[in-house]
Amino acid sequence: MTITDPQLVVLSLLAGAVVVVPLFQRLGVPSVLGYLVAGIALGPHTPGPVSIEAEITRPLAELGVVFLLFSIGLDLPLARLRTLRRMIFGLGLLQVVACGAVFALAGLACGLAPPVALVVGVTLSFSSTATVLAILVERNEAVSHHGRIAVAVLIFQDLVVIPLLVLLPLLAESPGQIATALGLAGVKAALAVLSIYLLGRLVLRPGYRYLGTIRTPELFTAANLLLVLAVGWATAQAGMSMALGAFLAGLMVADSSYRHQVEADIEPFRGLLLGLFFITVGMSINLPFVAAHLDRVIGLTVVLALAKALLIGLCGVVAGIGAIQALRVGLLLAQTGEFAFVVFGRAHELHLLSADQAQTLLAAVALSMVITPGLAGISRRLALKLKSHSAADLFNPGAEHKSGHVVIAGYGRSGRTIARALEEHGLDYIALDLDIDRVARARGAGLPVYYGDAGQPGVLRSAGIARARAAVITVNKPRTAERAVAQIRQAVPGLTIIARAHDLAQKEILRSAGASAVVPETVEASLQLAGLVLRSAGLDAETVTRTLVHQRNQIDPPITSGDAIDRG
Repeated sequence: MTITDPQLVVLSLLAGAVVVVPLFQRLGVPSVLGYLVAGIALGPHTPGPVSIEAEITRPLAELGVVFLLFSIGLDLPLARLRTLRRMIFGLGLLQVVACGAVFALAGLACGLAPPVALVVGVTLSFSSTATVLAILVERNEAVSHHGRIAVAVLIFQDLVVIPLLVLLPLLAESPGQIATALGLAGVKAALAVLSIYLLGRLVLRPGYRYLGTIRTPELFTAANLLLVLAVGWATAQAGMSMALGAFLAGLMVADSSYRHQVEADIEPFRGLLLGLFFITVGMSINLPFVAAHLDRVIGLTVVLALAKALLIGLCGVVAGIGAIQALRVGLLLAQTGEFAFVVFGRAHELHLLSADQAQTLLAAVALSMVITPGLAGISRRLALKLKSHSAADLFNPGAEHKSGHVVIAGYGRSGRTIARALEEHGLDYIALDLDIDRVARARGAGLPVYYGDAGQPGVLRSAGIARARAAVITVNKPRTAERAVAQIRQAVPGLTIIARAHDLAQKEILRSAGASAVVPETVEASLQLAGLVLRSAGLDAETVTRTLVHQRNQIDPPITSGDAIDRG
């Protein structure tokens, strides 16, 4: 049954997303791929009880791209561009040029016309922002050195998408005049940026200021939607894409004080519409065609991923980020990004790509995103192996005979704060952490920080746990923290072990594992807030301190004399 009723189409799309995407997330697969699978299942190319004509969903797909570009513009305030400018406009530019040139030449060799080969080559140089950021956040690597480099490259790729989308219709109209088309695209984009910048200065900020005085949340949300759609419509009327207008609208708001509220208001619409966009992309994938040409799709995916990882790695070395970091970034960005679905779909509509070419490229893009988590895992293992050969002192504290020190498991924000406090009072410590980049930076600064899992007996022996004064557990992952507490308690039954917990439930688990004292983050923050409230109510400092001590002791009894930290 083919559904043509718009209301049933929307209901079917939402039902497909609600059923498939949570299943993929439980399996640890990016939600983007869940949306693609839902679209493939509902699409006209897949046999099944229900199918939807892809043409009906096109307006929803376009709105998804519009809101995605607005969010990207919103994430690019001038301060962020300045901070990452060397990586964005250095490594980012080098990567797009190198990958785009190599892939464009390969396209020419395969018989594509020069303008089309250029579009395909540049598009294949893009990586998946959604997939890469999801992996970095999941593995707590978003603020790591290689994570920041990857984000900088993704920012430049997102910037390149804008002129590419402007260029596509110009290439379709005048394929033999690519230089003229590029120049016209640049002039149009420059005029659009100037006009929207002036509009933002003269109208946008005073308008938001006025809405802020009214204090009506729904009006603020309506104004945000109006901004995105109105600016997008204006650029479309000027002969450019709505996506370009939405991106420029995001730039207008990015440096204003209203940015975070606008981002919060837009997020639900962006997430929903972008999900529907990926469903429509999945609907356009011809599964029987892919199955019939599976060897071609797999071969193209493997060649693209390997070539891209190698090229990005070489660009990283040239940019001076080091061979190991370049390897990690190259493998992390080896896939092709979600904007390829937009560009290749649009190129097919404009008859720049044939149906077979578009289907092969779209299938290879989707498959490259599927293998990204595996490539990220390989990059981490290779980096650890290489660093173990090049910097052995990162892994061996050699403190088996050390005494009177504190062992800190986890050198994140909490661990660094504790280490600085110990240094201030002349107390010795050894810190263990599983973030190799964080350890390398600390070792470079001459700090006693080493790579190792505090839940491993051998690592604890090397850190001199038997003669330590105390152990402090600050790691983020609950299971890792529990294992570290249990191993330390087993190794040294009388040692004071102080642990950080996220909440009261984890506190009880850590106490059961053997922690002497546990500080729940949420509770401690609540006590600090309570202290400020009591002081503002006029209570004297002594009364406030006594109250907080009483409340804290009710939650976690004080350490007894047998657990005193002056051990050793």
